[in-house]
Amino acid sequence: MLKEQIKNNVLDFLKFGIIASIVVLPIRIFIAQPFIVSGDSMYPTFHDGEYLIVDELSYNLNKIHRGDVVIFRYPGDTKKFFIKRIIGLPNETIVITGGQIEVFPCKIQSDCESILLDEQYINEPFNTTATYNTKEDEYFVLGDNRNRSSDSRFWGVVPEKLLVGRAYLRLFPLKEISYLPGSLNKY
Repeated sequence: MLKEQIKNNVLDFLKFGIIASIVVLPIRIFIAQPFIVSGDSMYPTFHDGEYLIVDELSYNLNKIHRGDVVIFRYPGDTKKFFIKRIIGLPNETIVITGGQIEVFPCKIQSDCESILLDEQYINEPFNTTATYNTKEDEYFVLGDNRNRSSDSRFWGVVPEKLLVGRAYLRLFPLKEISYLPGSLNKY
């Protein structure tokens, strides 16, 4: 009798494991995945150790927007994941002068009106002065803590194929729980 009960418990546990895998694995692989913020490159928007859920599905259905906070594979070592903010979209010119960012949404600056970014989330001035260009399927990303961020200014653009998804939920710390954390919705 005891052997039969143990056998039934083991079988129930295996069934539960199989059903849970069938339900959870597709969600984990194709829809969302966890991400833990490491470092200060996105401070004050995100702090070291915060736990996020990354939305992997929406960029397959919708377009990527300037100002989105994204998680991507670092172009220099695709085993590493970074979190940054989208500043430049494909086929744009990004001009940074003394820390002020102006984006020209076309290849030739004189052919279009620029967008001057209002980045109220930046805590301290940064002194970058340079011009950058994106090509088709490339994004220019910056950390919110510009003086302590390794980003597109140093290692170049991020190819679209390396984007994992956008920050969808902040789950930890509990007092900071939020939907689309860091979202600007104004560019």
